[in-house]
Amino acid sequence: MSTDWKNIWKTIREWDGEGRKMALATVVKTWGSSPRPVGSHLVIDADGHMEGSVSGGCVDGVVVTAARDCINTKKGELLQFEVATDQAWEVGLSCGGEVHILVEPLINIAEKVSYLLDNDANTIKKLQSETKMIDGNFFTHEYKPALKMIVVGAVHISQGLVSMAKTLDIDVILVDPRTAYASEERFPDIDFITSWPDEALKKIGINASTAIVTLSHDPKLDDSALEIAVRSEAFYIAALGSLKTQKERKKRLKEKGFSEDEIARIHGPAGLDIGALEPAEIALSILSELVATRRAENIKGIA
Repeated sequence: MSTDWKNIWKTIREWDGEGRKMALATVVKTWGSSPRPVGSHLVIDADGHMEGSVSGGCVDGVVVTAARDCINTKKGELLQFEVATDQAWEVGLSCGGEVHILVEPLINIAEKVSYLLDNDANTIKKLQSETKMIDGNFFTHEYKPALKMIVVGAVHISQGLVSMAKTLDIDVILVDPRTAYASEERFPDIDFITSWPDEALKKIGINASTAIVTLSHDPKLDDSALEIAVRSEAFYIAALGSLKTQKERKKRLKEKGFSEDEIARIHGPAGLDIGALEPAEIALSILSELVATRRAENIKGIA
C-alpha cells in the first residue's frame, strides 16, 4: 500500500532541480525472506545522500557504493545478493533469501518525473530507462495512484484516524458541512471540504486507490456519501455504527434502489474486531481493515 515511490520521485525532481547527479536502485527480483518487495526504490546522489530503501538496510551500503560508481561511469549494473554467496553474509542477508537490484544512472529525467508526479490518475506512459541490459531482459513496474482516504464526519474518532493515516502516507480529505466541527484548529494540516458529502465526493473524484469512511453517525451525512461510494471504484468503504445501525442503513439503501451487491461493499461496523473501545483504538481497527483489504491478495482470511 505504500506510496514510498511518490516520495522517492519527489526527491528525484528536487535533486534534479538542484543539478545533482543521481542513480536509482530498484528491486527487480526477490525470493525467500527479502525485506523489501519488487519495485522498491533507493535514490542516491554523487555525494552519497540517499532516500528510500531496497533492503531495509542489510544491503543498502553496498548498493550506495555501486550507485556512486554508476554515476561516474554512466553505466547500469545488476546486483545479485543470494544466501548461498559470501557477499550475502557480508552485507547482512543472513536470514535467507535472494534479492536482485538494478542500479542505473538517472539521465535526462526531468520530463519523465514531472509526468509521473503530475498525473495522479490511472495513466500509462512508457518511462524508458537509459540503462541497456546485456541479456535483453527488461523490468516493468506499475505505479498506482497514491492512496486517498475520504473521511466523512469531523468527529473525535476522525482526529485519530487522519493522524494515523498520515503516517502511512495516505492522502486524507475530511468532509463535513458543519464548520464548527471541520476546522483548522481541530484538524491541523488536513484538507477538508465543508459541503455535503455527495457534492464533495463528486468534486474530489474517486478511483481504485480511494477509501471512503463515514463516521458522523448522522444518516443525512453518512448515507449521502455511501450512496456515491457503493457505485464507485473505491477499494474500501466503511461505515461506523452498531449492528443495529448497519441493519437500518441497509434497509434505507435498499429502499432507494441499491442492490444487495452494492450494499454488501460496505464494511460495517467499520474496522477489524479487535475489541476496540477508545477512539484511537477504533481508528486503529479501521486502518487495519483498510490495509487488510488493500493487501487481501497477499494474505488469507480476508474477503
